[in-house]
Amino acid sequence: MDHFSGSWTALRTAVAELSDEDFARPSGCAGWLVRDLVCHLIIDAQDVLITLVTPADAQPTRNAVTYWEVAETPPTGGDPLDALTVRLAAAYEEPWLLKFHLDDVGSAAGRAAELADQGLRVSTRDQVLTAGDYLSAYVLEWTLHHLDLIAHLPGAAEPPAEGLARSREMLEEIAGAAFPASWSDKDALQVGTGRRAPTAMEKAELGELADLVARVPLVLG
Repeated sequence: MDHFSGSWTALRTAVAELSDEDFARPSGCAGWLVRDLVCHLIIDAQDVLITLVTPADAQPTRNAVTYWEVAETPPTGGDPLDALTVRLAAAYEEPWLLKFHLDDVGSAAGRAAELADQGLRVSTRDQVLTAGDYLSAYVLEWTLHHLDLIAHLPGAAEPPAEGLARSREMLEEIAGAAFPASWSDKDALQVGTGRRAPTAMEKAELGELADLVARVPLVLG
């Protein structure tokens, strides 16, 4: 819960500190402006609220790491749900409305997470997890999207170090291999998820992971 709360609070704070002009800048998500990403975060917060009140009787089928699946191709922004997010974001018209809605729903999601029984089994995406594992999975979501949010905002505050480290651990479990120890957690996450291409030196340091990252970046869905 500490990782979830810390990363979620930091991400919402970063959004609150955006200028109106920042909402029209590109984000680190292909095809999305910052405003589109913030709209996606509102939907994410709603998903957290919905999932935490959707109990399940079945045994867990996923955990914090296996919750994520590696997509076959990177997103382009053309997926119907991605396109819907863009239209929804445009409908807000004023950036302050996006800020207000994220603060409202996001705060509620944060409180619900703190109050949740970590051992409660919940259902989402036709899968069953404990609430604790579900919230742990979202540490990776919040951390990656925090990096996406500030991708073109020099000087903006980065995600908490603890969230970056935990997200790297999860990504390495998903990959089944460790990224070079010399790499920062931020570099491992960005290169590993295809958010940027590795430099020639990084590619050499990747070793066996180089083929995997070059062929199919660890794009999570």
